[in-house]
Amino acid sequence: MIDTNVWLSRWPFRRLPLDETPRLIESLRQRGVTQAWAGSFDMLLHRDISSVNARLAEECRHSEGFLIPFGAINPALPGWKEDLRRCAEQHGMRGLRLTPNYHRYELSDPRFIELLDYAAEQRLIVQMALRMEDDRTQHPLVAVPDVNPAPLLKLVADRPALRVMIVNGLRTLSGEPLAKLALTGRVWFEISMQEGAAGLESLQKLVPLERIAFGTYAPFFVPESALLKLKESELAEGQRAAIESSNALALWNDR
Repeated sequence: MIDTNVWLSRWPFRRLPLDETPRLIESLRQRGVTQAWAGSFDMLLHRDISSVNARLAEECRHSEGFLIPFGAINPALPGWKEDLRRCAEQHGMRGLRLTPNYHRYELSDPRFIELLDYAAEQRLIVQMALRMEDDRTQHPLVAVPDVNPAPLLKLVADRPALRVMIVNGLRTLSGEPLAKLALTGRVWFEISMQEGAAGLESLQKLVPLERIAFGTYAPFFVPESALLKLKESELAEGQRAAIESSNALALWNDR
């Protein structure tokens, strides 16, 4: 089982039960996860993104291949191109994780578009978080709206080599906008924020099975939440295997 949406370090606004990396790894392994794609909560408010990525890479190196680092890039800061180069060349990262709402840029920003061009050229997976926390529970001094994903459709359509995974997105995206992004064939969606009875069956009416991946958003969410989504939906054995691992492997190996 591959968890495509895990975060290390500390959520800035409260302690979480599994926010120490050894405990997080242990909990995920106990629930059948064999690999986890990891970003760092430090990327949200820290300005020294280079150090955030260095710490992330070091923690992942000590996990014996369990944690796969996805580097943070903030194109609104000076030096972001050097951070991007270090992710790919120094740390050997094959994926990026972006939080445009916390970093205060729109998806129409020329710097973001330049970042996508580089990612497409280098065959990096781009994970984009559309939200981190429900607006009803946000700290009043740090109110952060969801990312507006509308420009992404054309950006993906214009870049055949680009591969994007939407994380924390299935409360923000729904209906026709979700279906149109899925139809590009180059956007994947992890399930941590999919809600409702038979949620994965409903999701497959809009998103092809091969574009759906397992993700827990641990430690912000407990890992059991995503596992229950698998259990309460009526999935054939092949469908469950695709969501749990095969789809993420296909994305990872698409070089």
